[in-house]
Amino acid sequence: MTTTPDSSTAQTPQAPRAKQVPTERTHHGETFIDPYEWLREKESPEVISHLESENSYTETVTAEQQPLREAIFAEIKHRTVETDLSVPERRGQWWYFARTIEGEQHPVFCRVPVQEAVAGLDTGAGGLGAGGHGAGGLGAEEIVPSELSAWTPPQVEPGVPLEGEQTYFDTNAEASQHPFYSLGGMSINDAGTLLAYSEDTSGDEHYTLRFRDLESGENLAEVVENVHGGPTLDPTGERAYYLVADASWRPYRLYEHIVGTSAQEDRLLLEVEDEQLWSAIWLAADKRELIIYSGNSEYNETRILDLSEPGAQPVLLIGKDRGLEHNIEPFELDGERLLLITHNQHGPNKSVSLTTAGALLDQADSESLDLGRTVLEHEDTVKLDDSVTITAAQILVAARVNTIQSVYLLPLDTVRQVRDGGAAVKTSSLAGPQFDEELFTCSVSQAEYDAPLFRVSYTSWLTPPRVYDIPHEPAGGSGVEPLLRRETPVNDVDLDAYRATRVWAPAPDGEHVPVTVLHHRDVAPGEGGHPTLVYGYGSYEISMDPQFGIARLSLLDRGVVFAVAHIRGGGELGRKWYDDGKKLKKINTFTDFIAATDYLVDTGWADPARVAALGGSAGGLLMGAVANMAPEKYVAILAQVPFVDNLTSILDPDLPLSALEWEEWGNPITDPEVYQYMKSYSPYENVRDTEYPAIAAVTSLHDTRVLYVEPAKWVQKLREHQQAQEPIVLKIEMDGGHGGASGRYEQWKDRAWDYAFAAHWLGATERRF
Repeated sequence: MTTTPDSSTAQTPQAPRAKQVPTERTHHGETFIDPYEWLREKESPEVISHLESENSYTETVTAEQQPLREAIFAEIKHRTVETDLSVPERRGQWWYFARTIEGEQHPVFCRVPVQEAVAGLDTGAGGLGAGGHGAGGLGAEEIVPSELSAWTPPQVEPGVPLEGEQTYFDTNAEASQHPFYSLGGMSINDAGTLLAYSEDTSGDEHYTLRFRDLESGENLAEVVENVHGGPTLDPTGERAYYLVADASWRPYRLYEHIVGTSAQEDRLLLEVEDEQLWSAIWLAADKRELIIYSGNSEYNETRILDLSEPGAQPVLLIGKDRGLEHNIEPFELDGERLLLITHNQHGPNKSVSLTTAGALLDQADSESLDLGRTVLEHEDTVKLDDSVTITAAQILVAARVNTIQSVYLLPLDTVRQVRDGGAAVKTSSLAGPQFDEELFTCSVSQAEYDAPLFRVSYTSWLTPPRVYDIPHEPAGGSGVEPLLRRETPVNDVDLDAYRATRVWAPAPDGEHVPVTVLHHRDVAPGEGGHPTLVYGYGSYEISMDPQFGIARLSLLDRGVVFAVAHIRGGGELGRKWYDDGKKLKKINTFTDFIAATDYLVDTGWADPARVAALGGSAGGLLMGAVANMAPEKYVAILAQVPFVDNLTSILDPDLPLSALEWEEWGNPITDPEVYQYMKSYSPYENVRDTEYPAIAAVTSLHDTRVLYVEPAKWVQKLREHQQAQEPIVLKIEMDGGHGGASGRYEQWKDRAWDYAFAAHWLGATERRF
């Protein structure tokens, strides 16, 4: 193990040692003795005292990093435009937007009435077409067609109120009454007279549902406790729909609340008993039905609820017994109610089919299921997102090609042709907005059903988030120019000073792993390499897409190479990339990460003596596995809310989310092969006598997704077996949840702590650029 010159721990105080209380866990004829399981007793004063001791120890051991933390926090704060705003979105007769104010932790939600008389448009910047950044577009001197003018957002300035502007929800005022505050979601009726919102004041993600009269600004009397996530109002605002979780934190019950009545009168619409199904709800594009999804990563079932009929019951369209992963979107075409289904019946990367609810219901008892006519074919090189976005003018298709997520436009005329017997088309043949960066992320952020345009969010590793409005393609097909509404401002930084490079690292089995290398332009691969932080996740088909990050610039300015390893288990290269990193292939996730590290060293990007690793949640499992498999390759490992005692958690179906996880990891309760495979890589159960690098586990007491007890036990086991002098520390947020503390300043402090820890052990504490 190579350490930095100041890594001596001669003066380090004694680390907290938890008592050992042997607890037996027996499965498939094998007994595992766990001496630290007692730390799970969250309400125990002894446990709380131990966790507080861990925080004190961490604070002492890392005290010399405090100036660096303060410097990085100051850099984040300086570069962030603190008094800022979002681009107004039109819903009904109101423009809705959010302001952030210097000195305040949370956003303030505002709105202003629509002024229909707008006749022109000043975008403040050019549009973006095939020519690239800021070229062309509509300028102030051009007249916008009348149907677009009503959808041109008002020009909002930071700190300057608009005429008629209303603050309908001040999150700071609400949060001031609690040590932790997080919104679960908001929903506003079409008339803009009622707000339904949910709030979490402890960090455990159990929310309270409240209602606010937006004309008086007063909350209604009724309150619904312990809801899961955010509410959904029907268009009239007469009814609200919400989910409730079971003891294992699985949303499984759907309720209907009549606004103006007591929660005790709420109607139970659905209870999903299958413990492997997670439920979610949303409105159809034209808001005529409520879509009810219940599923997991491999299959699901879908119901719809007719919102036009009071007292209606959910109708099952496709059941879980079909084994399909799918999403259903109802819409009307030429007076006929149809369904577009995105599904994996024709292949793992999904296709889109056209049918009707009646056709599906007629097959309820059939052994096979006909999903109707294929609109978009399955393609091996194109991965469709879970569902399409429907408007009255066209259909927006989110798809991933060669790791890049973007938007493709499916004309309704093409759907008509397929309906009438025409051939299916390929997503790769569809048009979409063009950008001049190789690595970017583009996604639909708003698409009001009857609007003449839709809105996308665009960002890249080195481009701050942008908002574009894209007019719908005219019937003549003459082409459209996206309208740049806004680019998030960044203070005092030359973004041309940084580079994003894609390389491909060979894996042990011959696969090639995409790796994004972010660096200052004056840092290039060469003999000896550079201090490098390798980040990875690799689970749940979640892709590490290009995203701009202000905090990351502080590392790049210190000469650190920030590498993102797009390892198997994620979704960057389609469904197969995910399938090859889950269940009995999970170890590919870990070996991919190590292979990416080796490639960065071999190609001169990384100094082999100055490589650190970073990952959170399931990426924390990755950190724990890598620490056991290749501790000599890293000088430091930072594991955020790490899932490091995964086998114990998955073996207990009563723990939050465990049963849902069987589709990701396998079921070790019933399958001895899965049990042995998970045991072979479980970070907690594979700690061994070796020279571990410096390790920091960062967690929160009230996290309901990855319980604090996992990293608390893990650091104890690591300290028992540590053969080097590097410290093992646990930092626990006593008032936070899975995302840490609430409020942007607290989150910046958390990020500064993490990056300072990494930079300290990388020997990259001073700014070079």
